[in-house]
Amino acid sequence: MEYFEINGQKKLKGVVSINGAKNAAVAIIPAAIVANGVSVIENLPTIEDVTSLMKTLNLLGAKCSLNDESTLIIDARKVDSYVATDDSVRKIRASYYLMGALLGRFGRAEVALPGGCNFGERPIDQHLKGFRMMGAKIDTSDDRIIKLEVNGRLHGANIYLDVASVGATINIMIAAATASGRTVIENAAKEPHIVDTANFLNMLGANIKGAGTDIIRIQGMDRLHGGEYTIIPDQIEAGTYMICGAITGGDITVKNLIPKHMDSLTAKLEEMGCHIDEGDDYIRIVSDGKLCATNIKTMVYPGFPTDLQPQITALLAVAEGTSRVVENVWENRYQYIDELKKFGVNVTIKGREAIIKGVPRLKSANVSATDLRAGAAMIIASLAAEGKSTIDNIRFIDRGYANIEDKLRALGADIKRVSKN
Repeated sequence: MEYFEINGQKKLKGVVSINGAKNAAVAIIPAAIVANGVSVIENLPTIEDVTSLMKTLNLLGAKCSLNDESTLIIDARKVDSYVATDDSVRKIRASYYLMGALLGRFGRAEVALPGGCNFGERPIDQHLKGFRMMGAKIDTSDDRIIKLEVNGRLHGANIYLDVASVGATINIMIAAATASGRTVIENAAKEPHIVDTANFLNMLGANIKGAGTDIIRIQGMDRLHGGEYTIIPDQIEAGTYMICGAITGGDITVKNLIPKHMDSLTAKLEEMGCHIDEGDDYIRIVSDGKLCATNIKTMVYPGFPTDLQPQITALLAVAEGTSRVVENVWENRYQYIDELKKFGVNVTIKGREAIIKGVPRLKSANVSATDLRAGAAMIIASLAAEGKSTIDNIRFIDRGYANIEDKLRALGADIKRVSKN
């Protein structure tokens, strides 16, 4: 067991480079199963969720090997099992993409119910709706495992998603890549990692058009091959470091990102008083630490991402005035608030709304990460707080941020990882 120890109130300065996108990687790795070939995936983030998926693919018969820290080679030619029920599957939410991948390859799948961060009801009904419409029979009698089977091969279908679910959009897209006929997904989600997964599948020989819009059309192919692909930069990791710079009154340049993906955040940081300078693949953020309140509503892309909501809430805690945050994506994403209050944050929760009255300074605290992005919020608050803070349960943080303490230390933060006796 490990924890972070942070001495706050250090201005962050310098340059930080962003890893490949977690949310793209955890979809692209399972998607490689549908190809009868070798996939080389570059710009891979070295995080726990990636390690768990590699273990699962190896158990299915694939051969996964890291060429270096950021290049993964997946030889899927000898995948011979459609059963993914090991402990690694249960650890992460994105393991549900194995359903679409195994259905597409074998016409059968048995997958353990996904794990990951627990911040409210996160149903997979839209995933299952799509698979049913493509001809799959689904058995959910075992509350630990979902069994799916199709007589022969999945077929194309016109699928209207009741909500613009990112996971369902990707999962159906993976399955449809090798289904017979044409599949149309309407009310599809538009997030950058959906486009990235579609681009990866197209590189393997799929025929997917419209990713990034609300209608995606997939012409199923008989066979997909291997290939090489580079994952996009991580929008959420980039946003986290931008907020770290803002709260510490820092001057940092976040490089290896796509500035367009950051528009919803940069707009809010500018409203709060930060200076933003954008280049082709970088954003520089300069803050004098004097921030003003603003209002946030999380939305599907291109709106403000729910995965940056805890981090921006920590920043608003020290902004002058009263801010309001409305969480429109996950019903119970405020579970971390009690931990954040330990820093002296003045916040009240009313249903899906958080009302934050800015305070002049935060005090040090001993807190726990309740989930991945909440853990990032605890780091942000600790960086601004007076004195020494500790953050427990950092296994959640390791699920989505590679070498976060090293990157922050290089920017001037006083942070270290400590092992418990």
